[in-house]
Amino acid sequence: MRQYLRPYRFRLGALWTMVLLNIAAGLSVPPLVGAAIDGPITDGDLDALWVFIGAIAAVGALDALLNLVRRYFQTATAMAIEADIRNVIYEHLQRLHTGFHDQWQTGQLLSRITVDLGMIRRFFAGGLVFAISSTGMITIIMAQLFWIEWRLAVIVAVAAVPLFLIGRGFFKNFLPAARAEQDQSGEVSSAAEESANGIRAIKALGRGPLMAERFEKEADRLRVLGVRKSLIAAKSWSAFGAIASAMLGATLVIGAIMVANGQLTVGQLTAFIMLQLNLLWPIEAAGWVMAHGNEAMTAADRVYEVLDSEPAIKDRPGAKAVDRSALRGKLAFEGVRFTYDDDEREILRGVDLDVRPGETLAIAGRTGSGKTTLVSLPSRLNDPTAGRVTLDGTDIRDLELAGLRRVVTTAFEEATLFSMSVRENLALGRPDADEADVEEAVRVAQAEFVYDLPYGLDTRIGEQGLSLSGGQRQRLALARAVVVRPAVLVLDDPLSALDVHTEELVERALERVLQDTTALVVVHRPSTVALADRVALLHEGRITAVGTHSELMRTSPEYVDVLSAESEEVAA
Repeated sequence: MRQYLRPYRFRLGALWTMVLLNIAAGLSVPPLVGAAIDGPITDGDLDALWVFIGAIAAVGALDALLNLVRRYFQTATAMAIEADIRNVIYEHLQRLHTGFHDQWQTGQLLSRITVDLGMIRRFFAGGLVFAISSTGMITIIMAQLFWIEWRLAVIVAVAAVPLFLIGRGFFKNFLPAARAEQDQSGEVSSAAEESANGIRAIKALGRGPLMAERFEKEADRLRVLGVRKSLIAAKSWSAFGAIASAMLGATLVIGAIMVANGQLTVGQLTAFIMLQLNLLWPIEAAGWVMAHGNEAMTAADRVYEVLDSEPAIKDRPGAKAVDRSALRGKLAFEGVRFTYDDDEREILRGVDLDVRPGETLAIAGRTGSGKTTLVSLPSRLNDPTAGRVTLDGTDIRDLELAGLRRVVTTAFEEATLFSMSVRENLALGRPDADEADVEEAVRVAQAEFVYDLPYGLDTRIGEQGLSLSGGQRQRLALARAVVVRPAVLVLDDPLSALDVHTEELVERALERVLQDTTALVVVHRPSTVALADRVALLHEGRITAVGTHSELMRTSPEYVDVLSAESEEVAA
């Protein structure tokens, strides 16, 4: 966490200075009151008393002003730190490979970037400042108490022993309770997020009550854990308060006896009691500070679970920049093998395949043969477990990742759109695209329906584009890929949601666009084969046949079976 505070060293230094001035102003009042009692009040000197009253009023006003400025400053600083850390986490999540996101629940990530960072911010804005100011206050107050009357001060100091023991037990019990609650908060977020995303399926299946029961179970567990954590904190806070009150009572009794015996003046006892009252609040609130500190520690641990995750796919040392104008687009798979981290099965088992510059190659195969995994490799959404993928003879892992993904673009079967305008969605991969590029991509993808939307290309579409039909979303995703004008275009069956007539129109337009582009097309239905110059048959992780559609229809019974099976699925 230290590296995120480094840019704020000046601000934090100024904040600690204001804290010390605030403490000094506040603690100067009790000695002034004590001196006024033993001096002008006892002597009946009203003129001198007005001097004390003016000094106390001035110090009180200064204390209030410093307190106002300090609170604003500490809140603004804490909010800035939180914003910086949130940006760092978001950028880090973008760098992490897709396998990480497959393994982590979205709700858990959302909980870390919202709830946990909120806890860290509240600690910086309140708990940490209060802990430091309390330490300063206790140190100064104890010094003043020993200066006024050391015997009474010893009574106050002895109370530190039970306070320490209670604090140690609090740390032992509260930390795991706070972690359990924060983890469960992520589970509740995940359940809510899944229900929101799957609301259509839930309604269609009539499983609303079942999902509500599931959510209620998770929420009830969060409630139980929250109550348990609060009970641990409440016990400690109550014990702190009881010890502080007992300490004050003992001081009053013994102090009164000392005043009666002439060992202490009334003004000294008054100043002592006022200082001790200033000491009560830091002691009683120590449990609150420790609770916030524990929650912030737990939150920081959860945040670092994400930040400490190293991207599995990143630039190699010395990675070269990608020059789009110099690329021919020759793509090759050489002895490619692939296994997912959480699965021992080998999905790809030694794939060798060449795609010529400007060629459109279809990948056919039965469900589970590894087609989607294979086409995820050119853009390095995944990296081969063994072997390599080359672009114009260069291992793509030796190319800068950002540059590679500007020249290798993928359109997925499941179209993902964002809560922004149609134009922004289309230009996502190429922000500098002009109006002509966008319009051509819309035409190629047969997505002219966008002009009939309320504000045309400037119409803001809802989350994930769910206000559009599946075919409309898929056509926009295809248009977005076309806008990029990549050297290699990967189409993971982006036409599956289109009707036969629209699919034919899209294929005709794509044929013109793909003339100068190397393309990999995953075939899930026979009609898509029309886009391809050649077809590669993938069977159980291996390429078993390569040729034109006509050649494979004559020479590969397995290819015929695959197309027949796909035709039956489409007809069904």
